[in-house]
Amino acid sequence: MIYSLLRNLMFRLDPEKSHHLGLKSLDILEMTGVLSLLKPKLAATPVRVMGLNFPNPVGLAAGLDKNADHIDALSQLGFGFIEVGTVTPRPQPGNPKPRLFRLPEAQAIINRMGFNNLGIDHLIEQVQVAQRQCILGINIGKNFDTPVEKAVDDYVIGLNKAYPFADYITINISSPNTPGLRDLQFGEALNALLAELKKSQQRLHREHGRYVPLAVKVAPDLSEQEVQQLASAFTQHEMDAVIATNTTMSREAVAGMLHADEAGGLSGAPLTTASTEIVRQFRQALPMDMPIIAAGGIMSAEDALAKLEAGATLLQIYSGLIYQGPALIKDIVKSIEAGKS
Repeated sequence: MIYSLLRNLMFRLDPEKSHHLGLKSLDILEMTGVLSLLKPKLAATPVRVMGLNFPNPVGLAAGLDKNADHIDALSQLGFGFIEVGTVTPRPQPGNPKPRLFRLPEAQAIINRMGFNNLGIDHLIEQVQVAQRQCILGINIGKNFDTPVEKAVDDYVIGLNKAYPFADYITINISSPNTPGLRDLQFGEALNALLAELKKSQQRLHREHGRYVPLAVKVAPDLSEQEVQQLASAFTQHEMDAVIATNTTMSREAVAGMLHADEAGGLSGAPLTTASTEIVRQFRQALPMDMPIIAAGGIMSAEDALAKLEAGATLLQIYSGLIYQGPALIKDIVKSIEAGKS
């Protein structure tokens, strides 16, 4: 009830302004100790994935905290893990505003942010001073002005800098808001990228004496044949996990609604079914020891359980957090625990 009232107030503001206001408010609550008093008591639902011990399987998807400026506050909400980014080697402003749109009647969001961030060096500085209490993933991408044929250079820079500070690293090749990025999901471009990143991971493992897993984030707009091809490449290059999925370009579920024709990726409830189907297809195509992190359209505990039944091991929320509030985390964890009893 309280979050519903707050959400209604925040939805009166410009989406991007309310986004920043909400995060700053969380920071204030965290610094004053109020957030720790409100931190939910969650059932113990630990899970070991990618060699990491997650206190619970519900995580925050990348995109909410692009620069890792709010890790401490967000970790007080009960997440088992937090993924920050997408971050690029150099700072960049992203696409022109407005670039974030709500579709409340569909419990959806369209964004064309364009990897707006302060660069990997800023993010690492923030990670170093954070007193985080959960697993941390760092999501890396390429700068908008880096040609696709040289994208691997940007990913290697990101991997080198993030490696000492991340529990796992996500390779984002599926955002629809950076021109040409999704081309990296296919053919020789994908194989070349994964081969170079695996080689760099092995080198960094030797240098740092610790193994940091690599996850690859894929789009929901894939055919069954493309899923098979991706799964084959991920297996060949020994990726550690798949995150399914990013936002969709489809507008079928929101046709005719205000803002539905805005360019960008659609997230939220309209993505639920398609994302779950992609999870199911990847589970069938991948080796059973390669975990899937499900993201996209998790708006309720029922949605989360459907993702797990489709073959996911971990979950990530974003739009669901915006529309349902932090209580969604507790609801999901409670439902998972109830299913074990």
